[in-house]
Amino acid sequence: MKKRLLMKSLLTLGALALAAALPAYAQTTPIKFQLDWRFEGPAALFLTPAAKGYFKEAGLDVTIDAGNGSGGAVTRVASGTYDMGFADLAALMEFHANNPDAPNKPVAVMMVYNNTPASVMALKKSGIKAPADLNGKKLGAPVFDAGRRAFPIFQKANGISGVTWTAMDPPLRETMLARGDVDAITGFTFTSLLNLEARGVKAQDVVVLPYADNGVKLYGNVVIATPKLLKENPAAVKAFLSAFTKGMKDVIAKPEAAIADVKARDGIINTELETRRLKLAIDTVINSPDARAEGFGKVNPGRMSLMASQVSDAFGTKTRVNPDAVWNGSFLPPAAELNAVLPKK
Repeated sequence: MKKRLLMKSLLTLGALALAAALPAYAQTTPIKFQLDWRFEGPAALFLTPAAKGYFKEAGLDVTIDAGNGSGGAVTRVASGTYDMGFADLAALMEFHANNPDAPNKPVAVMMVYNNTPASVMALKKSGIKAPADLNGKKLGAPVFDAGRRAFPIFQKANGISGVTWTAMDPPLRETMLARGDVDAITGFTFTSLLNLEARGVKAQDVVVLPYADNGVKLYGNVVIATPKLLKENPAAVKAFLSAFTKGMKDVIAKPEAAIADVKARDGIINTELETRRLKLAIDTVINSPDARAEGFGKVNPGRMSLMASQVSDAFGTKTRVNPDAVWNGSFLPPAAELNAVLPKK
């Protein structure tokens, strides 16, 4: 009898010890994450911390899916299909202002692209050299393109008039410019410039007019999360951003190595091309002068308020964008972690 009791006690103690030794498994939080676009170079920003196990070390089981545009990323997070995502801040603002009664409006919790990657691109042979040369020209872009949606802000800042638009699917945008079907296009610089090269256009034959260099200080892509996750598991959001920040340092330090993590998700990518795309994104919108001035991950309240007003006007939203409703920086890692992301120049 005593022997049975002793054995039972030992088994109970063993079970308790095993449970105590495995808290990480019991506490692992699943996070479904929606990218804004395909598995191209910039996707390494999220795929690298996942591949290196940084999310797992933080107690998170993160699954990352490719996307088809910022608008889709916002709506999928809003629907609850995804917990977090990566999307253009202007698209998030538009969703908020056009759906004031939506119960689950996503919130931006970290700034990643401190400047919008949008630009106007034309071929040098068109004679377009500056924004004023776009007067009366035919521009092309998909109707949902971030640069096209924000063009009225660019237009107002540069006194442009008489522009007409041609819509097309994304794969045709650079082809139509190369063929001369349109005079110029809008798009993310690190996407369209390299796509033009892939269509036989030399980089030196392309004129690039970045919005950020021509009077338009819009923010670009942000990490977004559902209000439900922010309320019910704020620790998971903080853990995600901390692990992501750790991965960002690695990507910026060694972009060539980070592309291997993108290749692991899409084996047909052109490694050299996507490495250039990632480096271009880092140089133009992540490690930009504005990002260095404001600090990685953070926003300037005045600039945020101005963007909210500009988006309200340019997008013709149902209600005015409330900058305080779309942004919450309280989940960001400590300043020391954020300041370590951008290398000193």
